[in-house]
Amino acid sequence: MAIQRKEGSFTMYKLEVRQTNKIFKKEGKEVVALKDANLKIEEGKFISLIGPSGCGKSTLFNIIAGLIKPTTGEVLLDGKNIVGKNGNVGYMLQKDLLLPWRSILQNVILGLEIKGVTKKEAIERAMPLLQKYGLGGFEHHYPDELSGGMRQRAALLRTLLYDQDIILLDEPFGALDAQTRLLMQTWLLNIWTDFKKTILFVTHDIDEAIYLSDEIYVLSPRPGRIKEKVDVHLSRPRNEQTLLQPAFIDLKQHLFALLKQEVVLEK
Repeated sequence: MAIQRKEGSFTMYKLEVRQTNKIFKKEGKEVVALKDANLKIEEGKFISLIGPSGCGKSTLFNIIAGLIKPTTGEVLLDGKNIVGKNGNVGYMLQKDLLLPWRSILQNVILGLEIKGVTKKEAIERAMPLLQKYGLGGFEHHYPDELSGGMRQRAALLRTLLYDQDIILLDEPFGALDAQTRLLMQTWLLNIWTDFKKTILFVTHDIDEAIYLSDEIYVLSPRPGRIKEKVDVHLSRPRNEQTLLQPAFIDLKQHLFALLKQEVVLEK
């Protein structure tokens, strides 16, 4: 595991992205999607990435997940380079991608089955989670019988049951209405507290990033680079009242100013 000495103590990083660049070639021209990206993520932290559309957030996630290789740079998980190697992290996109011909239970255990877990064992592991996290009684329903929020719950439980230490969530609540979205954010924080996973979360919503996170990375417009890392020193557990705290509002103003500055510079 990567270790850095910090003021007489050791900081141990679960995940590191080092000087990572990604250049795509399109119609004979080079497009720089990501430039000199550096992340240092401690185990068990909730980290959000925000930035304008097209700034490279999803490209960075795809590199961490091993779906694409960076042009240059490293991705270290527990100190080991995982560039180009998939299956090391759980990854959930905005769309739930539930299979319509499988029940909710069958969808939730899909990752376990792919990993070679027997169906009987997979069901035994999944059922308590369905009961605890709001899907009890819906295990034999099909995706088109559930609301958007319920489908996202099922998709997230499927990702968690894949049982990797790091979970990548790419705007999982972006398509939900405001009320459902806040409920899902609180639901996610409860799960994160229980499972103690390291979560990287992409969002365009400043409020959502602050409400959920320990740290927020702000990316610039393309070519995406890390403009600033912002620490969120709000007490946990959090609830609706957190959104009204002066510290929350101060953070929101700071982040909005960073993003607004980038939009002005881009123009």
